[in-house]
Amino acid sequence: MRIFGKGRHRPSASWRQATDRAFTLIGDGRYEDAGALLTRAADLEPWLSESWFNLALLHKFRHDWEQARAAGLRAVALLDRETGAPDWWNVGIAATALQDWPLARRAWQAYGLRVPGGATDSGEPVGMELGSAAVRLSPEGEAEVVWGRRLDPARIEVLSIPLPSSGRRWGEVVLHDGVPHGERTTAAGHAYPVFDEIELWAPSPVPTWVVLLEAATEADRDALEQLAADAGFAAEDWSSSVRLLCRTCSESRMPSDEGDGEHLDPHDHSEPGHPGPLGHRTDGQLWVPERECGVAAPASLVRGLLDGWVADSPDSRDWRDLEEVC
Repeated sequence: MRIFGKGRHRPSASWRQATDRAFTLIGDGRYEDAGALLTRAADLEPWLSESWFNLALLHKFRHDWEQARAAGLRAVALLDRETGAPDWWNVGIAATALQDWPLARRAWQAYGLRVPGGATDSGEPVGMELGSAAVRLSPEGEAEVVWGRRLDPARIEVLSIPLPSSGRRWGEVVLHDGVPHGERTTAAGHAYPVFDEIELWAPSPVPTWVVLLEAATEADRDALEQLAADAGFAAEDWSSSVRLLCRTCSESRMPSDEGDGEHLDPHDHSEPGHPGPLGHRTDGQLWVPERECGVAAPASLVRGLLDGWVADSPDSRDWRDLEEVC
């Protein structure tokens, strides 16, 4: 293969040493030192797309999107194949972060994805129909996997109500990485990838509340979730939906449902039988009326929503200890 009239050769030993050392430093979080080495590697082998791909990757880790876009474009200019290169995916993430929609479209198309509209359209790429996925919020901190709707290859709208420790809200849009870490499967056999959040792309104005419910039956609990959804917001029974998983389990192929009967998930590191964030199930035989519930709704609506839920069945429903947590 030839690039710019020169025969392509293997990178030099100096290039490999600088690059290997740089990625060791990246693993230690020493981005500045890694950047100096990767810049040196690019100076040594400027005609290698890998030199610029590595720099673009570093700038992505640093969330320096202008530099990530610039290095990514140099990388794709040196590619020896037309479609499917991960270099284009990194360009797409950087372009999405910068809301450079023409470049984002070009990147996804060059990767091999079908994007409605023309490459020069100035608006967001919509209608890609990528379906549901899970996203791991705060992957380097108290990571939490929640459900969402993929808007495009780099953004997910959060449809679960995250726990307050994540610092995220229902309805927010997060930028995510391209390589999934784990899967969540349903009882129907469908598998959904779990992507890692990179950063918040669009905040949500809707606050998160925690409230203790007295719900005599599952149907009572379901009624609140439906009432919130009908109002255009959300409620989620954290006593049922939250599981504590170790990192290895979280990044593996995990069932998303709770199971039936006395089945207990061997990957669940919470305490069965205890409602709230420390446990997500009972032994399968006993419904616990006290439920810890997350509610995503405006302050002007949340109490009326809960009162309306109780008014529909006052003998089997009640609430207390409402608190805004995020």
